[in-house]
Amino acid sequence: MQQQKIAFIGAGNMTRSIISGLVAKHYPSDLIIAANPTTTKLDSLEQQCGVNTTINNNEAIDWADIVVLAVKPQLMASVCQAITIDVSNKLFVSLAAGINIESYFGYLGQKVPLIRVMPNTPSLLGLGMSGLYASDDVSDIDKAVITQLMASVGQTLWVEKESHIDLVTACSGSSPAYFFLMMEYMQQSAVNMGLTGEEARLLIQQAALGAAEMVRHNDHLELSELRKQVTSKGGTTHAAIETFKEQGFDNMVDNAMKNAVKRADEMAKEF
Repeated sequence: MQQQKIAFIGAGNMTRSIISGLVAKHYPSDLIIAANPTTTKLDSLEQQCGVNTTINNNEAIDWADIVVLAVKPQLMASVCQAITIDVSNKLFVSLAAGINIESYFGYLGQKVPLIRVMPNTPSLLGLGMSGLYASDDVSDIDKAVITQLMASVGQTLWVEKESHIDLVTACSGSSPAYFFLMMEYMQQSAVNMGLTGEEARLLIQQAALGAAEMVRHNDHLELSELRKQVTSKGGTTHAAIETFKEQGFDNMVDNAMKNAVKRADEMAKEF
């Protein structure tokens, strides 16, 4: 990766996962700084990753070439409006859901090169999926740098329209929770029928891991074909699948995805 100075504004789990990924891939820790209003998370980052830290956002931003905004959406406006230094030569990266590029220009009081990134929580394990969209004035070189940055914690996908970032949110940003919910309900059902919670969890988590790996290793096959390959007509899997269909599982998933996109659109108007 082209080595530039990177400032992370906010020191939460996503900041930690990205910094850990960068350092694990031998990005110089002295080219990274994290800023946070309290020192507890900063002390941990400094100890574990050897990066610079500060409680002063302006200090971090002034030092950096790339500024990663990793704060909650409801805090973003106040964080950006509190920046008092010249940022015209900085590349900004936002990890927040639901805030469009024009809103950032308003918060900052000027247009700046800005990339929206929608990562997800498996980034903590280096198995993340990040969707990216760039403002018009972001160079191909800068796009390549941020692609490499996010590749340190998983895979990346650039989208052509900013509105598609909301689709990324529904497909990968929020979807780990969908899978967790499915697994939670499966575990509870198995417990109700006699297994212990530990036994059910082991069976379900390993099946989920194996299913994901089968999808990854068979990208030449449609998902429907993979499902058919383990669904013998008249068998146990067929009985479960038919129950899902009869009870409208397809509509339930479709509505859930659409509501995630709808909420992202609502957040854009709120912030």
